[in-house]
Amino acid sequence: MRGNQPIAGAQQFIERLIESRTKFAILTNNPMYTPRDLQHRLAMAGLNVAENHLFTSAMATAQFLHSQMPNGSAFVIGESGLTSAMHDVGYVLSESQPDYVVLGETTNYSFERITRAVRLITQGARFIATNPDATGPTDKGIQPACGAMAALIESATGIKAYFVGKPNPLMMRSALRFLGSHSEETVMVGDRMDTDVIAGVESGLETILVLSGVTKEEQIGLYPYRPTHTVSSVAEIEI
Repeated sequence: MRGNQPIAGAQQFIERLIESRTKFAILTNNPMYTPRDLQHRLAMAGLNVAENHLFTSAMATAQFLHSQMPNGSAFVIGESGLTSAMHDVGYVLSESQPDYVVLGETTNYSFERITRAVRLITQGARFIATNPDATGPTDKGIQPACGAMAALIESATGIKAYFVGKPNPLMMRSALRFLGSHSEETVMVGDRMDTDVIAGVESGLETILVLSGVTKEEQIGLYPYRPTHTVSSVAEIEI
């Protein structure tokens, strides 16, 4: 996608994946929506993808917390994509002595809830954030995202958040389990050198940088790592 518009050839690429019976997952650091919500939003934009091909940072965060402390409790700042994922792994959402404070993304950050999060963290709750993205794109320009809000809480508490989403290899391992695949047989495709490509490199995956999004070709040399392949868009990727 570029904004709310699908990249030319993106639907055909997805159809080639399906027709060739290639396992694939669409990863997003955006924790706001459930897979069903995302499936509907993509369909409205012209991309037909089944919800079982969608994997979010909210799902990865919930799975991580379940592996660390099964059936725990958390104070959550976020939308239904995050709260649903937390409920799905058996977590209780609570403001009373939670095991974790979990920060996601929302278009309605509440100063009262941020203050509550700060107090809970200073009282001993562990601080988890779904993704480190400082900004996110909208039709009107960028807006603050999870990483920026985490920085505010970190400054107030003196405690650093643990970010689960890309480029943390933890999310990549969660996605590989979601696919039932191995790194040696998996390719990471993305439009950002600082999240997608580095996540693939650090997880031992072959990487394909598409130039239809954030990173431009002239910026590749600014990074100490390189993608395995570079193409203009997913339309050029052969299956």
